[in-house]
Amino acid sequence: MKMLLVRKFRVLILMVFLVACTMHIMIDLLPRLERRGPEGRPGCSCPPPAAAPPRAAAPRWPSKHTLRILQDFSAEPASNLSSQSREAAAERAAGGGAGGAGGGGAAAAAAAGRARRLIGPGAPRPPPPAGNAAPLAALFEHPLYRAALPPLADGDLLFNVNSDIRFNPRAAEQPEWQNEDHHEEFLPTGETSIDSYPNWLKFHIGINRYELYSRHNPAIEALLQDLVSQKITSVAMKSGGTQLKLIMTFQNYGQALFKPMKQTREQETPPDFFYFSDYERHNAEIAAFHLDRILDFRRVPPVAGRLVNMTREIRDVTRDKKLWRTFFISPANNICFYGECSYYCSTEHALCGKPDQIEGSLAAFLPDLSLAKRKTWRNPWRRSYHKRKKAEWEVDPDYCEEVKQTPPYDSGTRILDIMDMTVFDFLMGNMDRHHYETFEKFGNETFIIHLDNGRGFGKYSHDELSILVPLNQCCRIRKSTYLRLQLLAKEEYKLSLLMKESLLKDKIAPILYQPHLEAMDRRLRIVLKAVSDCIEKDGYDNVVENDFNTDLNTVPTER
Repeated sequence: MKMLLVRKFRVLILMVFLVACTMHIMIDLLPRLERRGPEGRPGCSCPPPAAAPPRAAAPRWPSKHTLRILQDFSAEPASNLSSQSREAAAERAAGGGAGGAGGGGAAAAAAAGRARRLIGPGAPRPPPPAGNAAPLAALFEHPLYRAALPPLADGDLLFNVNSDIRFNPRAAEQPEWQNEDHHEEFLPTGETSIDSYPNWLKFHIGINRYELYSRHNPAIEALLQDLVSQKITSVAMKSGGTQLKLIMTFQNYGQALFKPMKQTREQETPPDFFYFSDYERHNAEIAAFHLDRILDFRRVPPVAGRLVNMTREIRDVTRDKKLWRTFFISPANNICFYGECSYYCSTEHALCGKPDQIEGSLAAFLPDLSLAKRKTWRNPWRRSYHKRKKAEWEVDPDYCEEVKQTPPYDSGTRILDIMDMTVFDFLMGNMDRHHYETFEKFGNETFIIHLDNGRGFGKYSHDELSILVPLNQCCRIRKSTYLRLQLLAKEEYKLSLLMKESLLKDKIAPILYQPHLEAMDRRLRIVLKAVSDCIEKDGYDNVVENDFNTDLNTVPTER
């Protein structure tokens, strides 16, 4: 009798295990079942024949089946306060249709306006430059922005590319194809090998010892367009870091780092937040790229803003089960997810769409570390990242003298690169510069890559003077940097106006709230005052490092 009970118990355990496995398999298959059309056939995106015109104002919404799948955490208070319910969107759509009876174009324009209204109604959208004024184009024609680089030797290029090799996407996807015969490969008439490369690859092969990209490289503008238009084929969470970031892969095999929107443009960092627990802002990443280009550093990889469909372009294409399982429907009927990370990855800090649209920044990837190794350096003026302790540079006014005796800051241009980075961070208000990277191939004689700028542009009402401590302590700056800063302080080349014009090119403009633009002009004057005080104390020649080979009026310019 006892043996019979033991056998029945074992059979019961086995049945429970089989039921659990079956349920797990069914859950994994549900996303695939959603994408199948009637009678089990794959869904067709083409419009049905002789169908009535689609309702332009009706928002796209997941099916009831999809809603049930995502309902796991719908009782949690995870809704974004600015999220809009499905019913409210339908009411606005109905109102727009009534106002535009007989005019389909007006309804479409209203729908487009609603799709782009991603910030509070109180935030003004800056108008385009009036008339034929183009201060940005005039700035880039200035002699300070046309100085040519030193001649590039083979050792100054990150990659020595055989220009006769044509990019083969099949080989990129399946390396074993490279061993097959390529005698049937040929170039289309009028197309050179380099033209066959995707824009992300053109960006990579253009990197050299002095810059990430050249001033007038057409591949950069094309790459920015790719970031907002290329089809997203897969999504995965990026490991490491304190906040959620996604790696997105495109149809042309390029990759970008996606930082989703967490704050509206007009929101400031709360005054009680420590710098190391601040939000990472997607618009700060976009603005940092444009500011870096206006300062003529060209050390930030290309970044563009994009409106992403969370259902179709994230949930349906991810193979990351940990990410997929965090999707849910908020009480306001918006699609939300939160992923996994150290900070702000919970239902209380979920990322919610409107209803499933969310904007974010996409930063182009640098070359893979297996192809171009990078060295990570600890920033000498790194903060303590502690609530009570202070770093050594905060208590020792002569700290820079110690730094200048330590390699690689005792020779070369690295200390001047730190000063450039200091100015860049101060203009943004970025306190989170704990490390920096360089390309290992170029040794110590190369530029600093300005990565991870998401904690900039957090406060427009406060100027964090501690960011300028390296400049105040060392009293060193490049002449080219100093002259450009002076130029950007002039009324005809005002930094805020140049930034506004440059940022208007982005697809999710406006990028910065107007007070942030005005804060940059104010901070620029503070930087120039700091340099002026150094010159008055130590003399011009001891402060301003001449990085021009000849007089500025005779410097060779780019063609």
